[in-house]
Amino acid sequence: MKSNEVCPLEQVESCRTMSNQPAPLQPPPLGGKLNPGDVLDDRFLIVEIVNRGGMATIFKAQDLHHQNRDVAIKVPHLVYEDSPGAVGRFQREEDIGTSLDHPFILKVFPVTAKKRRAYIVTEYLQGCTLAHLLGRMKPLPEQDALKIASLICEALQYLHQQGVIHRDLKPGNVMICKDGTIRVMDFGLSRSDGTRRMTFVGFSNAMGTPDYIAPEQLQNKRGDARTDIYSLGAMLYEMLTGSTPFAGDDPFVIMNTRTTGDPKAPRKLNPLLSPEAEEIVLRALQRDPAERYQSAAAMKADLDAPRQVQVTGLAARLETSTRWKRALLLIRWIALFCILPIVVQVALFFLFWHHYAKKH
Repeated sequence: MKSNEVCPLEQVESCRTMSNQPAPLQPPPLGGKLNPGDVLDDRFLIVEIVNRGGMATIFKAQDLHHQNRDVAIKVPHLVYEDSPGAVGRFQREEDIGTSLDHPFILKVFPVTAKKRRAYIVTEYLQGCTLAHLLGRMKPLPEQDALKIASLICEALQYLHQQGVIHRDLKPGNVMICKDGTIRVMDFGLSRSDGTRRMTFVGFSNAMGTPDYIAPEQLQNKRGDARTDIYSLGAMLYEMLTGSTPFAGDDPFVIMNTRTTGDPKAPRKLNPLLSPEAEEIVLRALQRDPAERYQSAAAMKADLDAPRQVQVTGLAARLETSTRWKRALLLIRWIALFCILPIVVQVALFFLFWHHYAKKH
């Protein structure tokens, strides 16, 4: 499918009855509130709150300078406006967003006039995120999951051609639209050519969950297009099996298993999957970037023609993480070598004392 064509998601069975339902609103932040009826910078009439997350609130508004067209406005919570890291992320999202032009990527409208406060203006979409769809129905039918992943590949291929790596690809950042299209969104953690390396400093609301992060991100490496391939593989794994590749409550355990082992074979979780779909997922989830698909276009080719995929037996060569076991063994040896000299010294002391007591 060419990038200038409308994506017929009506072919995707699980999207036909999709409702226009955003995620539940989080409690409002203190200060800096915008309310329906307010006019932002004498241009944007606030209509209603669409969503409120940990870092920002998204409003539906009307652009009074463009025939009252509907737009979405993303406004960071006031507490983050004094944070250099949060401001940098927000500015990066706007700068990268306004430079992109693809039907499957959220359109960001530039605002050239001086802003009263930080905000981003985007197209207004109706639908729900892929995360919401998965919360309602998972696993998805194989054909549906492959189709959605193929469309995301198309957006990724365009991004990578522009020198942009998304780096935070996850179901919550993909919109399934009621008009039969998708949008990849949220470029706050993205990297484009010429930007400095962003350092991984731990899991937080700003960094997102570890469920879709590539191993090289956890190892503080710069990453490239194949980093997004891994994240898409993790998303496809969840769409096909109903579970993330490395599930668990402890992010550091997940980090270890992601960097030292492989996930369970998808067909063990969903026996109805074809071997070809399993092969595609596991190829995208290879720990070594050199073993993954080398481009989104290459992955899309397999997603569009799964019956032509050569099954190489990746599922039979999966490895279980063992680093924690080795670490525990190492701790035991260290403890043994530290304690053993003390035990020997104590034993020698008692032997010497016993020998001395017998003589006297």
